[in-house]
Amino acid sequence: MSSTLHRRLLLPIAAAGVMGLVLAGCTGTDDGGPAASDADCGPYEDYGTFEGESVEVYSTIVDVEADQLVQSWADFESCTGITIDFVGTQEAETQINVRAAAGDAPDLMIIPQPGLLQRLINDGYVLPAPESVEANVDEFWSEDWKGYGTVDDTFYAAPLMASVKGWVWYSPSDFEAKGYEVPETWDEMMELTATMAEESTATYRPWCVGFGSGDATGWPGTDWIEDVVLRESGPEVYNQWVAGEVKFSDPEIKSAFDRVGDILLNEDYVNGGFGGVNSIVSTTFNDAALPILDGNCSLHHQASFYEAQWPEGTTVSPDGDIWAFITPKIDESAGDSVTGGGEFVAAFSDSEAVQAVQTYMSSDTWANNRVELGGVISANKGLDPELAGSELGKASIEILQGEDTTFAFDASDLMPAAVGTSSFWTGMVDWVSGTRSTDEVLTFIDSTYP
Repeated sequence: MSSTLHRRLLLPIAAAGVMGLVLAGCTGTDDGGPAASDADCGPYEDYGTFEGESVEVYSTIVDVEADQLVQSWADFESCTGITIDFVGTQEAETQINVRAAAGDAPDLMIIPQPGLLQRLINDGYVLPAPESVEANVDEFWSEDWKGYGTVDDTFYAAPLMASVKGWVWYSPSDFEAKGYEVPETWDEMMELTATMAEESTATYRPWCVGFGSGDATGWPGTDWIEDVVLRESGPEVYNQWVAGEVKFSDPEIKSAFDRVGDILLNEDYVNGGFGGVNSIVSTTFNDAALPILDGNCSLHHQASFYEAQWPEGTTVSPDGDIWAFITPKIDESAGDSVTGGGEFVAAFSDSEAVQAVQTYMSSDTWANNRVELGGVISANKGLDPELAGSELGKASIEILQGEDTTFAFDASDLMPAAVGTSSFWTGMVDWVSGTRSTDEVLTFIDSTYP
């Protein structure tokens, strides 16, 4: 399928009290109302009916996920009469700047990182969210999530989908056969790692790790550091680090590097199935965990989306071929903390049809419709975890919905691009390659901060 998708469809909207829009049913009318449909239009009545209205939704989402996105609003379109013109291209993150500057911005954009969202807001392109969208976010999302769509106390963009990072993948049958227990603290994980290392062979090591990702090589290493900063120093320090108020060379961040280095820089612990520490950079993140299936490693740190990388026929479940546990707490008494990612829906125009679509996409109705189609999860608290397409998806949703869970957005996605998607990545490569010491890497990254 082409990397660019164009879809014109009829969308649905789901949320209460959308700007006083007229209530309507789903049967066809002589005056241009929605055409007859098999859809249950009850959830969409409050969005109103429209004649000849279209809304462009712009996104980096392509291929199968784009098709599922289009399906997620099919009933909404049928019931409201709005046509959603979906444009998906992997170049959307760069092209939105060109389009907005030329006065050709889309009506809505699904933005994959808060840094880009904030830049577009600061440039004056994104409009504040309508009250109906903010009401949905206040009801269905945590303050953490709302904050990522807020600038200078003005709320602009609702969250959409999410991912949970920091999973540690393993083989349940291997653990059972060798009497290993899933660790509940970081210290227990290190004790388990040391025990596993006693069984090392020419090819086996406890951990398998891969930083390779083309131009983005190094990003999997940033996820390790982010997980430890959050767990060891807490959300306040984490947020100060993102803002540049806590430097990479400060003790809190150096401590995280040292703790991660206890694993990643230890030839006795990595890199099962591929070689030693020097193979981390040349091993792609896609292939990095596969030696678990061959018995050449036991543990791999990667996000929930890695589930799609396992070969066809691999059962991912607590008693299957592969399962995962969240990176353990460092302080046993601390609450649950997870890092992750997600998208946000920003508006560049404010017609009633645009606001209706924007409101629907912030609702629990949309979240349940989309997750039921498979392949994604959301942190929307109105989402039924049982609709997730996998056991790991259900577990991820339950973590995101937890009342005591502290969620922190991927730090590298929040940092200025010169750091988050540049020097932080390359710094991790230099670090595991041994071309720079820890102190040299931290000083280097600090020097690139705007």
